[in-house]
Amino acid sequence: MSIDPKAFRNRCGDFATGVTIICSKDENNEVHGMTANGFMSVSLDPALIVVSIGKNQKTHGLIKAAGEYSVNILAESQMPVSNHFAGRPDPELNLEFGEVDNIPILKECISYFTAKVTAMHDEGDHTLFIGEVQAMDTVKEEAPLLFHAGRYNAIKEQS
Repeated sequence: MSIDPKAFRNRCGDFATGVTIICSKDENNEVHGMTANGFMSVSLDPALIVVSIGKNQKTHGLIKAAGEYSVNILAESQMPVSNHFAGRPDPELNLEFGEVDNIPILKECISYFTAKVTAMHDEGDHTLFIGEVQAMDTVKEEAPLLFHAGRYNAIKEQS
């Protein structure tokens, strides 16, 4: 059975996700990032996470070469940051990066994880990069940025 990729993407969009920026460095120590919602925890002990990166993405090659990455969870106020790393760069955006054990992180986010790659699984047009968490922290308490049905969204309190 052949599934239409666009229809499949639309159905996957029915599932609301958080929005993250995946960061890694190139051979010149320059930080690169991409917007992604393909992130989840894998194991609590040891602490493992996974990101799903398209093989055609620059970040794919960077993570493969560096063997490490960070996942930075965005707040609902950070839609411009998400857009910037999703291919709509904003030269006016003031982005600050930090490092934890030489792994780049966004200084402004809800929380972050840094990870060393323990396994890579090529699956279709993506690679799953499983990483052992090296560090994590909450940077600020704020509602997360959500993505659903091709649009940004926010958490609404239930009455």
